Amino acid sequence: EVIGQPHSLLRHPDMPRCIFKLLWSELETGNEIFAYVKNRTKNGDHYWVNAHVTPSRDSSGQVIGYHSTRRLPERRVIDDVIIPLYKDLRAEEERHANRKDGMEASLNMVMEILQDRDLDYDKFIQTL
Repeated sequence: EVIGQPHSLLRHPDMPRCIFKLLWSELETGNEIFAYVKNRTKNGDHYWVNAHVTPSRDSSGQVIGYHSTRRLPERRVIDDVIIPLYKDLRAEEERHANRKDGMEASLNMVMEILQDRDLDYDKFIQTL
């Protein structure tokens, strides 16, 4: 496991697609988002980050890019909450032959969890 800033990173296959869909949906509305992300380096190592992603705006307020601040997450949160959750979400995604259907089904799982806890995604992540 690598901790730090590797030169090249790729989406780790353990990362649920629905988390990235949720992330980009929030950013497209101009909102910031917090998310736990498992990245993979070119040599196959991986590392976890707690990413805080915010839109960058020009002087007229138009989104011109995105800024991410990454923090080392608490190992307890990763082991006890995020890994089991992401494993369940990936399993749901893989149950479907169509990748888009799988992503939508796993996103629905996330939304049900949030609804049961009466939280939005950011609040859920911040309470871990």
